[in-house]
Amino acid sequence: MAQNLLKIKTKNSVAQTNPPHFYWREVDGAYLISNDSGCHAWLDAAAFKRFSAGTLREKDKAFEELSSKGFIRDRLDFADLAAKWKSKNSHLSCGPGLHIFVMTLRCDHKCLYCQSGAISLSAKGADMKWPAAKKSVDFAFQTTAPGLTIEFQGGEPLLNWAVLKKTVSYARKKEKLSGKRLNLGLVSNFSRMTEGYARFLLENEVSLCTSLDGPADLHNRNRICSGGNAHVSVRKWLRYFTRRNTGQGAGYRIFKPSALLTVTKFSLGRAPEIIDEYAGLGLEDVFIRPLSPIGYAKNSWSAIGYTAADFVAFYKESLGYILKLNRKGAVIREKMAAMLLEKIIGFSDPGYLDMRCPCGAAVGQIAYNYNGDLYTCDEGRMAAWEGDDLFKIGNVFRDSYKKAVSCSTARSCVAASELHLQPACSRCAYSPYCGVCPVYNYEAQGSLWGNMPANERCAFMKGIFGILFSKLKNSKDREILQKWVKK
Repeated sequence: MAQNLLKIKTKNSVAQTNPPHFYWREVDGAYLISNDSGCHAWLDAAAFKRFSAGTLREKDKAFEELSSKGFIRDRLDFADLAAKWKSKNSHLSCGPGLHIFVMTLRCDHKCLYCQSGAISLSAKGADMKWPAAKKSVDFAFQTTAPGLTIEFQGGEPLLNWAVLKKTVSYARKKEKLSGKRLNLGLVSNFSRMTEGYARFLLENEVSLCTSLDGPADLHNRNRICSGGNAHVSVRKWLRYFTRRNTGQGAGYRIFKPSALLTVTKFSLGRAPEIIDEYAGLGLEDVFIRPLSPIGYAKNSWSAIGYTAADFVAFYKESLGYILKLNRKGAVIREKMAAMLLEKIIGFSDPGYLDMRCPCGAAVGQIAYNYNGDLYTCDEGRMAAWEGDDLFKIGNVFRDSYKKAVSCSTARSCVAASELHLQPACSRCAYSPYCGVCPVYNYEAQGSLWGNMPANERCAFMKGIFGILFSKLKNSKDREILQKWVKK
C-alpha cells in the first residue's frame, strides 16, 4: 500500500468514514456519487444513507470500491487522486489551443439554424483579406499552448480560396519556425469543393469536417443551398475523402472526414434513418448536437426548436441504435458520448471546449473575424453579428495577445463558467465532467451566469449524462462504450 495512503481504525472497528467533499444525484431510487478527481460510484439507498452519515463499515459491500475511488476520508491516495484530477484538467496549464478563422461571411447556403452570420454570395467587404489572415496566424502562434489548431470557417470558407490557400501555406511555414505542433482544419459545406482544392488540402494535412443532417429530404430541408442540392454535394465529397483515407503512400497524414448533425424539430422520430445515413457513408462518428438559441435559430425557434425532453428522448433513441449497430459489428460511435466518456472513465481532457470548467472562452479558444476582430469564441462572435459586442476581446491589428486573453471580458467568462461558483452546479453529481456556456446563458437568459434550474442547455446535458451513466451500469453496453475511449 502506498506510503501516503492513510488507514485508521477505531475501537469499534468502524473506519473513520466521514466522506470528503462529494457530489450526488438520485436516479431511479439509486444514488450516483462523484468527486473532483472524476471518480464515481453507485450506491443503493441504504448504503448511501450510511455513507453520507459517515457510518459505513469496512465489511459493507461498497467499502472497498469507495476506498479505491477517494470517497473514504482516511483511505485517500492523494497521489492517485491528484494524477486523475491533473489529467482531467490538463487544459488549465496552457493557453488557447483552438483558433477559429472566419474566412468569409458569404455563403451559398441558407441553413435554418445558422449561427455563423452567413450572408449572400454577392456581399462586399465580408472576406478576410491577406493582411488580416497573416496577422491572425502570427497572433495565434503567440499562444502559450505547446500546440495549436487553426480551424477555417465561414460562411463558406472555400469562397475565399486564394486567401485560404495562402494562409495554410504561411501557417505551415510558421509551424517549422516556431517549433509548435500545428493542426489545420476546414469546416465546409463542400458545395465549392474541387479536385484541385482537395489535393492541396490533403497535401497540407488539413482535416475536413462538414454537416450532414440525415437523408436527402431532411438535410435539404435544414440546409437550403441556392442553385444546388446540398445533400448530393456532401455525399459526393465525403465519399471522395473517405476513399483517400487509405494513405496510398502519399507521404502525408490522411484524415478521415467527419460530419456534424444538428438536430431540429424535423429530426425527431427519425433517429435510425439518420444514423444509417452516416453508417452507409462509412463515417465512424455521429456528433449529435442540440440547437442553440443563437443566430437564425433564435429567431426561428418556434418553427425548428423543441424542448429539452424532446432532445433527450431523441438522443437516447440514437445512442441505443448506435449501440445496437456496434453489437452487430459496425464501427461507429456517438461523438458527444465518446468525449464525455473520456472524462468519466478515461480521466482525461478530450478537448471538448464547451464542456470544460472553466469553459474554453478566451482561455481555450479565440475566434478571429474576417476583419481581425477577436472574440472569446465563435458563439461570442455571432452575438456581435447580432449587434452585441460583449464578447469582443480585441483586434489583431491593435491589441497584443496578452491584452486580449487577460481582458475583463475574458476574465468574466472564466468566472461565470467556474462550476464551483454556480449554486446548482456546485452540488450536481455531473459537475466533475460538465461545463456551462456564458454565451448560451447570455443569449437565452440575459446573464453570463444564467439560471441553471431553468436552463435548457443544463437540461440537455443532465439528460445526456443520465443516459450515459445508466448505460455504464449495463455490462454489455459498458463493454462497447469503453472501446470508444482513447487509450
